[in-house]
Amino acid sequence: MYNVKEIRQQFPLLNRLVSGKPYIYMDNAATTQKPQSVLDAITESYSCYNANIHRGVHYLSRMATERHEQARQRIATYLNAADSSSILFVRGTTEAINLVASSYGKEHFSPGSELILSTAEHHSNIVPWQLAGEQVGLKLRVIPLLEDGSLDLATYEKLISPQTAMVAIAGISNVLGIVNPVKQMIEIAHRHKVPVLVDAAQMIAHSRVDVQDLDCDFLAFSAHKIYGPNGLGVLYGKKELLETMPPYQGGGEMIAKVSFDKTTYNELPYKFEAGTPDYVGSVALSAALDFVEELGIESIARHEAELSHQIIEGLEQIKGIRFLGTSRERAGVISFLIGDIHHYDMGMLLDQQGVAVRTGHHCAQPLMDYFGLSGTVRVSVGLYNTEEDVQAFLKAIKRTVTMF
Repeated sequence: MYNVKEIRQQFPLLNRLVSGKPYIYMDNAATTQKPQSVLDAITESYSCYNANIHRGVHYLSRMATERHEQARQRIATYLNAADSSSILFVRGTTEAINLVASSYGKEHFSPGSELILSTAEHHSNIVPWQLAGEQVGLKLRVIPLLEDGSLDLATYEKLISPQTAMVAIAGISNVLGIVNPVKQMIEIAHRHKVPVLVDAAQMIAHSRVDVQDLDCDFLAFSAHKIYGPNGLGVLYGKKELLETMPPYQGGGEMIAKVSFDKTTYNELPYKFEAGTPDYVGSVALSAALDFVEELGIESIARHEAELSHQIIEGLEQIKGIRFLGTSRERAGVISFLIGDIHHYDMGMLLDQQGVAVRTGHHCAQPLMDYFGLSGTVRVSVGLYNTEEDVQAFLKAIKRTVTMF
């Protein structure tokens, strides 16, 4: 049985008081809190196995190396990747997409090449492709939205042409919470021999991610979105594609042999991991995945869906409510506005009542421009949120509305 009150006890930050009362944290789409097991993994790594990996022959280095590579295998298993060498450690989803845009783009983009993405993408899945475009003349083609915020798949298929070099799409919109049909979109793209990158930053914490079932060519996510540490991310890539790509950065770890005349590069995955690896973060992410898997991602999704339903039902009772994205295929992310109340004012007044939400454009300015808005209020639930949290949030919203 999913016992959310017991689960909450494993998150130290959620048990603290702010202004003398429990703090309601509902900004999980931005970052998630960390369970004690993740904090313990970080402390244990620094306390017991702190040494640089892959290079040292001494005990501490061997132990740190072993745990780091076990974490890589753990992530491969969680994603159902065929080979752990397809798992690259990066600093986050942003760096992962930049890596593909730079490295894959260098080999496969040329003047006139096109990349397809959607109106609802995060800046991290827009700007790297624009940077690549400045180098080789890559053009962006944008999938429009339907009235409910879902993607216009008919137009998507029409956008694919002989010039299409890649599709890059979010699994779940970080603003609308809408679940995109990425498996179907990948099948369509592959019929035209077009590779697909999936931005799974929001998807990873809300649904099962199976890279072989999706048949995606690349997939990126950040550890801090799934109850893991900040500053670490993962890029999955099909091995045959990674083999064709040049290194993204140069330095230590990614080399086989260096001379002043020529450098040869390491094998996968190390070819893309220049510098000292975050062997503490990798172990902590492994602990986070253990935590999520023990609860069961399907159970988490059901719990979050029920809370989201309660939030939407409660907000619908408020005069002047406007939701962005009304598709039924959604995860626990809800963006809204109420009347003429500015999103920033709403966020500040909610915070004063002990409720944390996100306001602003959510790193999706093209989407805000599409709706003619400067920003929204975004509430996002996690595996530890409760019905009491929802009621406190709704009470604070109603009280805020009365102030205007």
